This record gives sequence, C-alpha cells and structure tokens, in this order.
Amino acid sequence: MESERGARPERHRGRGRSLLAALFITLGCLLAPLSVVAAWASGVVGDTGRYVDTVAPLASNSDIQDAVANRATNALMSRIDIPTLLSDAAPADRPRLEKALGGRLGDSLENAVRSFVHDKARAFVGSDAFEKIWTDTNRRAHAALDKALTGSGGGAVQLKNDTVTVDLGPVVDRVKQRLVDDGMTAVAKIPEFHTDFTLVRSEQIGKAKTYVRLLQLAGNWLPVLAALLIAIGVLLATRRRRALITGCLAAAVTVGLLGIGLRVFRVIYLDRLPADVSQDAARAVYDTVTHLLTTTVRMVVALGVVIALAAWLTGPGRRAGLVRRLWTTGIGAVRTTADQAGLRTGPVGPFVRRYRTWITWILVAAALLSYLLWSYPTGWVVIGLALALLFVLAIVEFLAGPQTSPSAETPA
Repeated sequence: MESERGARPERHRGRGRSLLAALFITLGCLLAPLSVVAAWASGVVGDTGRYVDTVAPLASNSDIQDAVANRATNALMSRIDIPTLLSDAAPADRPRLEKALGGRLGDSLENAVRSFVHDKARAFVGSDAFEKIWTDTNRRAHAALDKALTGSGGGAVQLKNDTVTVDLGPVVDRVKQRLVDDGMTAVAKIPEFHTDFTLVRSEQIGKAKTYVRLLQLAGNWLPVLAALLIAIGVLLATRRRRALITGCLAAAVTVGLLGIGLRVFRVIYLDRLPADVSQDAARAVYDTVTHLLTTTVRMVVALGVVIALAAWLTGPGRRAGLVRRLWTTGIGAVRTTADQAGLRTGPVGPFVRRYRTWITWILVAAALLSYLLWSYPTGWVVIGLALALLFVLAIVEFLAGPQTSPSAETPA
C-alpha cells in the first residue's frame, strides 16, 4: 500500500512535467514563424545596407526597366505640347530632330514623339547611370519598407492610400537631358516635376503596421525566445529525445506553413493591384523584397529536419540502429579494402580511437559554431554543413578502426 501511495505522486509529477513540456514546445513552435518574420523585419527594414543589397538587383530587371521607362514616358508626354514642338525647335536643331523622328511629321507626329521619348527613356534605364541612381535613391530612401510596414520614415518614399511610391524625378531629368541633346530643345522648358513609381500597394498595409512594428522591435530576440522555449520543453520532458524530434519537426511545419502563406499572399496581392500597375514589375519587387524571408523559411525548415534526423539516428530505436550498423559496415568495408592495399593509419589510428568521443563533440561544436557565425545562412548552408559533418565523422570512424578487446591491448 505504501509503495502504491508513493507511486501516485510520482505519476502525477510525471504527467505535470509532460504537460508543461508540451506547453513550452507548443509556444516555441507557434513563435517560430513570427521569429522568421521578425528576423526579416530587422534585417531588411532595419538594416540599410541589407535593404540596398536586396533591392539593387531590381535596377537590372527588365520588367522594372520597362515599367520605369513607361512611367517616365507618360509623365513627359503629358507635359509636351506637340503642336509647338517643332516651332520652338531651333533652326539648327530642326533637321536633326526631323531625322530622329523618322520624318513622320504629319498625323503620326504624336506617336513618333512618344516612340522617340520611350526609346530614350528605355536606353537610359538600361545604362549604368540608372543603376547608380536606383541604388543611391534607395539608400537615401531606405524608409520605403519602414514607411509601409511601421508608419515611420519619410524622404523620397511616400505612403498614400496604402501605396508605397518612389519619386522618379532624377530619372525624368536625365531622360529630358538626353532628349535635349538629340534636338528636342523644347523639352528643356518643361519645369522640374516629380512622378511616382509604385513599389508596394496593399489595403492591408495600414492594418499590419502595428504588428510588424512590434516584430521589428523584437528583432533577433524573438528567435532566441522561441528556441529557448523549445529547449526548456525538451529538458522538462520525460522522453527528451522524442520531445526534441517532435519539437523540431513541429517548428519546421509551422515555418513551412508561413512559406506557403507567402506564396498564396503573392497571388492575392498581384490579383488586387490596379490596372495601371505593371504586374511583371510588381511581381519582381515582391519576390525581391521577400527573398530573405523565403530564404530564412527554407533554412529553418532544413535546420529542424536535420536536427530531428540527427536525434533519431542517435537514438535506441531498431531502425536507427540498423542505419548505424549499415554506416559502420560500409566504413569497415572501405577500411578492409585500404588494409589490403597496404594503407596504414600509423600512430593516428590509436590516437583517434582513444579520443574518438572528444573529437566527435569538437566536430559537432565546430559545425554549430559555423552555422551561428554565418551572416545569412540558407537551407543549402544547413544541408551543406550537415553533409560536411557526416563526411568528417566518416573519416574519424575510418581512422579509429574497429574496437579492440581489452585482452588484445598492450599495457600502457
């Protein structure tokens, strides 16, 4: 009777620890996708250099170039007075202008002028000068995403009607100069003006400001908190290995759902854009801005799967033991072939055999440290580090050789 009474509190304590462990692991898994968004908000919205590196490739994107050229052309054509275009041209510039327009000075004059302006705009946005303007503008106007997602910021980026726009005034000025150089001197009389290029537009921007602002403030602390909650849950669990596998796989699933949500939102976002916004350009901007976010999603999913797989392979399960036996058997076959070929490990073999455990933990720590010191690890980085660790462990197993019986060992 006394033993049964003592066993009941023990069972209750075990159930309590299991429930508490499940609670911590669940909270950590729920925070995992928010941690990914927080890391993105801190890395792209809060880091000017990272933001510029992210949007810089857009300058060489053909869809962005076409959209900017069309926007600059429309802005200039709305301010060019076609009837007085030739009359205001200097006599010396008139033949050159007529040649540039292809001699089409009749009813097709407007189309000729539009084609001419668009060609100059498209030529400029395809030059290195546009890439420099694009980079400098985005560096000065790094508040683009901050303005859109947190409500702060200013400068060349404006937020009106849930739309983020970038001023293309410097681009228009350079196109005007090219038109003047080619004989369209009347363009020089157009006063300086500003025209906008839409970067982001969504009715949900205003609603998301508060949440994204909180995530940005959380920064890199939220991922640490999520990892700590899962770790505490694993330590509290009665079956820690199983809890570790479950927690890692659950975190991978929740973050994977975030990745699926990004793809679904992409379709909805593009479908709700107004007709005057280029779908191809908007798609390029969305994919570029969220590139770090999707990369982090893949990295977390890969990391969760790798850790869960490692925990399972090192466990006492029958299938895990079979995999380990296949591993050692394969390395043993390679070692036998090397012995038959006359290859010897010399004093390295006994040293590795003696300190195999320490060497293994040092290699695992080195792989973990490499991951932590990597600036922006991707899923392929995680897989590459895991494969590299497996390769080095295989070399250790090869050098260590089979375990020798105590009777076969020589006295120290």
